[in-house]
Amino acid sequence: MTAPDQTRKVVVTDYNFPSVEAEQAAAKAAGAAFAGRQCKDAEEVGDLVEGASAVFVQFAPMDAAAINRLADPAIIVRYGVGFDNIDIEAAKARGVRVCYVPDYCIDEVADHTSSLLLALLRRLPILDQSVRRGEWAPALAARPLPPFDQTTVGFLGLGRIGQAVLTRLRPFGFRFVITDPRVDTERAAGFGADAAPLADLWSSADAILLHAPSTPETRHIVNADSLSAMKPGVVLVNCARGDLIDETALADALVSGVVRAAGLDVFEAEPLPDSSPLRAAPNLLLSPHAAWYSETSIGRLQQLAADEVARFFNGDPPRCPVPDSV
Repeated sequence: MTAPDQTRKVVVTDYNFPSVEAEQAAAKAAGAAFAGRQCKDAEEVGDLVEGASAVFVQFAPMDAAAINRLADPAIIVRYGVGFDNIDIEAAKARGVRVCYVPDYCIDEVADHTSSLLLALLRRLPILDQSVRRGEWAPALAARPLPPFDQTTVGFLGLGRIGQAVLTRLRPFGFRFVITDPRVDTERAAGFGADAAPLADLWSSADAILLHAPSTPETRHIVNADSLSAMKPGVVLVNCARGDLIDETALADALVSGVVRAAGLDVFEAEPLPDSSPLRAAPNLLLSPHAAWYSETSIGRLQQLAADEVARFFNGDPPRCPVPDSV
């Protein structure tokens, strides 16, 4: 155990977990003071992190102003796979270590993504609504419904989660196409898939799964233009990052039927605003950013995050630093 040093401060900016016992334990082991809050904005975050050596952050913004108020040295650990609520460049400029937990919920998100896709391809929401209306005409309600072995599933990005999804879907007999700068023809063949440029993904896939990170290049990559380039009646599923999709354009495409159905677990603004056009869009299956959740994933996430802080205080190298290329 590190010798007590009450000048150290460990804080949690926000969380939706039952408790923060793992984080408190990491602070105690380091002899540090601890504070957990539910910060709603950058100003609250900045006040909380003043002089902090370690910061756990979930959804609250960690901007440059907050980062510049940290102790030196300091670490920020993001609860989760993404880290776009953290000003990475400001952290680099200050020499602040930023880590994340990209592998705590691979199976959960892969299961959720696969479930959304299969439910939409088999038109389960439509069939459910048909029965509730008192109808009993399965062929009429379900069509068009091509079999899975005549369906092409496209992957925009194929990281850890995308690969886990593809593994789950392979036994169903789909054809797969992948657009990812890291996946060439030979590597795609190893996954039982074809590599394709983005334009070919849009035009050839009957269903598209989004597994890309949020970057300036990928934000609103699904927009009015790309939607018009997709196969008529395409199915979209997004359990990655909300801002990959122009939500107004998607809502319009669902209304027009250009997109047959969509399943979304992530959104540009969360919770989903009452004014969002998605709320009135047809053939849309929504979940409240829940793909990561299982009875064990919360504890796994918190412990991995807490372990990262423990490594920092012990002078050990990080397990999952944010990539230098970001």
